[in-house]
Amino acid sequence: MAKNFLDDLNPMQREAAAHTEGPLLIFAGAGSGKTRVLTYRIARLIELGIDPFNIIAITFTNKAAREMRERVNRINPKGSYVWVSTFHSTCVRLLRREINMLGYGSGFSIFDAQDSERLVKACVAELGLDEKLYQTRFVANAISGQKNELIGPTEFARASSNDYRMSNVADVYELYQRKLRACNALDFDDIILLTVRLFEEFPEILEKYQERFRYVLVDEYQDTNTAQYRLVNQLSGWGGNLCVVGDDDQSIYGWRGANIRNILRFEEDYPQARTIKLEQNYRSTGTILGAANAVIKNNRNRSEKKLWTENASGSRVKLYKAGDEGDEGAFVAETVKNGVSSGASYGDYAVLYRNNSQSRAIEDRLVLSGVPYRLYGGVRFYERKEVKDILSYLKAIENPSDDLAFVRIINVPRRGIGEASIAKLSEYAADTGQPLYAASRDAEGIPQLKNKARPILDFVRFLDDCAEFAKDGKVSDLLRKILEETDYLENLRDGTDEGENRIQNAQEFLSKAVEFEEGSDGASLGSFLEEVALVADIDNFEEGADAVSLLTLHSAKGLEFDTVFIVGAEENIFPSTRSVNGADPEGLEEERRLCYVGFTRAKRELYVTHALSRVQYGASVRNAVSRFVKEVPLEFVENVRDRQNARPQTRKSGFGGEGGATETYAAVNKNEFAEGFSRKSPAAFSNTYASGAAGRAIGRRGGTYKAGDKVKSPAYGRGLVIAVRDKNGEQDQELSVAFEGAGVKKFIASLANFERE
Repeated sequence: MAKNFLDDLNPMQREAAAHTEGPLLIFAGAGSGKTRVLTYRIARLIELGIDPFNIIAITFTNKAAREMRERVNRINPKGSYVWVSTFHSTCVRLLRREINMLGYGSGFSIFDAQDSERLVKACVAELGLDEKLYQTRFVANAISGQKNELIGPTEFARASSNDYRMSNVADVYELYQRKLRACNALDFDDIILLTVRLFEEFPEILEKYQERFRYVLVDEYQDTNTAQYRLVNQLSGWGGNLCVVGDDDQSIYGWRGANIRNILRFEEDYPQARTIKLEQNYRSTGTILGAANAVIKNNRNRSEKKLWTENASGSRVKLYKAGDEGDEGAFVAETVKNGVSSGASYGDYAVLYRNNSQSRAIEDRLVLSGVPYRLYGGVRFYERKEVKDILSYLKAIENPSDDLAFVRIINVPRRGIGEASIAKLSEYAADTGQPLYAASRDAEGIPQLKNKARPILDFVRFLDDCAEFAKDGKVSDLLRKILEETDYLENLRDGTDEGENRIQNAQEFLSKAVEFEEGSDGASLGSFLEEVALVADIDNFEEGADAVSLLTLHSAKGLEFDTVFIVGAEENIFPSTRSVNGADPEGLEEERRLCYVGFTRAKRELYVTHALSRVQYGASVRNAVSRFVKEVPLEFVENVRDRQNARPQTRKSGFGGEGGATETYAAVNKNEFAEGFSRKSPAAFSNTYASGAAGRAIGRRGGTYKAGDKVKSPAYGRGLVIAVRDKNGEQDQELSVAFEGAGVKKFIASLANFERE
């Protein structure tokens, strides 16, 4: 090992790597070489004679641990003796040795998320709780949240004693833990929780590991939750040789328990701590960093820092105002193709978005343009469970011989048709040589099915009704019929972000059908399925092939790309509605940090796009450009909105209403909105915007709306109905609703999920 290996570092990196004794906080900005600093610091400790056996480095991912271990070994072979692993791996190794002190056997099992949810479901059933009110994922997430805060069942029960629903969740938590212990099993949250508990209850064990790990290093400290924070402090002895590396400006996982205050209060926890800021960026151009700095400085809850670089200034951030989401996707595809024709590779490009559901419009245009891509952080849009479920309904209706589609949906949502019944039905179908759909019509004549024949026949009759409807009806109307009459969306609604994402994906599929109808003459179910099959058929590209990367902004953290597109930079998308309307007070700053992360993924070029209108949640909406775009100084921005005089695709009102005329609404300002909600003149306000027979109440299953009605939306807050249009032969309504701060949005009344005010 060369004597001057630290000379490879810049002055601040070298200062951080050379620091050995006492607590150290390293604020490592994006692209500033934090992994390199951690690696060299470990190598430096070993060079100074510290036994590698006394050094532990904790990361969040196995990939990061592997990379760090390999880098240390390249500098000094003794690095192989350093304990480098993730939080969970570290704790499992400790528990295998010591967990008997807590009454568990050392051969304990580890339940994954599916195992945990299965057990939670069993507990809910055993306690006789309503499964609709206590949905498995909701309860499992609630229990996980308590564990991450180091709150056990007894304490949780005490804290929730005045809340009927949560007190029952506490009962589930207690039973769940008893069953886990009976199985000698831990879930993922227990791994950290029980290690902390072990150290608290048995100080002699904690002392043993504090003596062992005299030097503790923690990566991505801004992502630690309460349990991880306590564990780190225990191991380091609350003031030992603890080195944490992180960036509060990249703290984007608050929704899963990460606490940004852990890194911001480090100097309070350790008054004697040394703080070093790594602000030199080696990744991006000066212009990209200028834009990122301009956005993030608007956050109040942060440590002051400013990224800089010796790289060239580079081209300005390119802002594209698309006509709609289709034009947005086409712009991305066209830009990539032009770049590749000029010598770039597809792998140089990444498209980042706030929500998984946004990928669909991008995927469609990339496939139709012949641009290969890979989807990260989730499955492809048309392979997502909720999308495949709905698609399977359409396939079974269009092709009654499609047994695969039939089996997928026969008990989705649940109809009480279990695997045993499906097996008996399949056996009968095979014996008689019929498809499952046809064989199901004979359900009452199959003795083995007994009382299961009725739900099977009801399901088949529903499909028959849908098939008859599909002969003359629109695909979008057929989809609405399926979603409504099966209560599919309500079965997805479980109060979690994941549940909401699935609902968004299902609604995005409905948006796809609306777009297809607007862009096609004589659109049929068969032609729609053919187009979807074409878009979804992208498995020709090899896993390691040169392809554009599509991923969420959250998934992009830690990655870098030559050219980055951030799409959907609009209010109510990015930042999200919850952050915009104040439902999540700290959410706006986290959304801004997410924007900062997205900007700093780009090395050479950064594109930001927004659309004049888009189909969102099954409704045509117009969102204002994101405030984050407005926070970037003009000197860093270049507008590129003249691509073939881009404009929205001609869109009929709402879901393809009568005529073809495009409706335009005047801007609704704050005073007008308040006036509309005043007691004296809601009608006067609504009449300003309603036209024709819009104020007429129209018969609709589940109630009617008229101009002037006050509503509350779970997404946008308080709103005022300003226009109403008859839909589907007076069976439904298309509503135009004005929201304070969000403008005018369109909804189909039966899908709107409004509360009346």
